[in-house]
This record gives sequence, C-alpha cells and structure tokens, in this order.
Amino acid sequence: MCNESIIRQMKEIFAEIPFGIKHTLRVLKNAEDIMEGENISEEEKKLISTTAILHDIGAVEAQHKYGSIEGVYQEKEGHLVARKILEKEGYDLKDIERICYIIGNHHTPSKIDGLDFQIQWEADLLENLTVLDIQKDQQKIKKCIEDNFKTSIGKKIAYNRFILEK
Repeated sequence: MCNESIIRQMKEIFAEIPFGIKHTLRVLKNAEDIMEGENISEEEKKLISTTAILHDIGAVEAQHKYGSIEGVYQEKEGHLVARKILEKEGYDLKDIERICYIIGNHHTPSKIDGLDFQIQWEADLLENLTVLDIQKDQQKIKKCIEDNFKTSIGKKIAYNRFILEK
C-alpha cells in the first residue's frame, strides 16, 4: 500500500534522529489498522499512508533551524520538505496540496477537516499516548480518547490498547 521510495527517503532524512523512523513506522501501522475498518478507497489509502510516512518529516529541519522538534516547528518545516519529496515522486498537485496541508497542521486539531486528516490525527495520537502511565492516567486517557477519536476503529484500538477495565 505504501510507497517504498518515500519510506526510504524518510529514513534517510531521519538518519540523525533515529527514533523518528520508529515513531513514523508505528504511526503508519496505526493508520493502516484504522483504515482497515473504514470505507476508504485504495487511492485514499495511498494518500493517507503517504501522509503518515511524511507527517513528522520536518523534525530534522526544525532541529537545525530552531533547535527544537516541537510540533509548531515541525508544522512550519514539514510541508516544505514533504512537497519536494512528493514532487520528485510525481504526485499530482491536488494530492500534494492535501498531504502538505495535513502535514503543515498535524499538531493542530482545530484544522482537521476530513476523514484523511482525522485518521492521521488518531494514528499519531495512538503512538503519542504510549508515553502516559496507563496505570495512573486512566481518566486522562479516557477523556483524551473521547475528545479526539472520531473513527469507530480508532476509538476501539485506543480503548483496547490503553483502557484497563474493559
């Protein structure tokens, strides 16, 4: 489903921040798992997968420019790096614009404007929730799931993965 050339380029960019590779591949897997339960065309799956692969691609440039990989800096730089990759790969302009919009706003939930963006948000959040203490933070995790997960599959994965009482 995903473009091996884009994965290779992502790995090359993240060579100096190796945890970015692991995070990205886990987010991609989460996105694929969510998409399995949604009614999504193959074309949409390819675009969502591409977005997942490139969602944090601005982290290295952000580190160079701002000394930080905080989300705000990833949003500033990520869409620029992604655009170069997507143009080189021959993506059409409409798809490039959509992927770059999501990457340029992927830490800003108020910008979510479609199922593709929602799946990316949920896939990334599933990975980011792993830093919480599941034993101590049950109420916080439940609230986060209720506030952020809109797809039935994403919500189900989150509850199965993070909520102790079933």
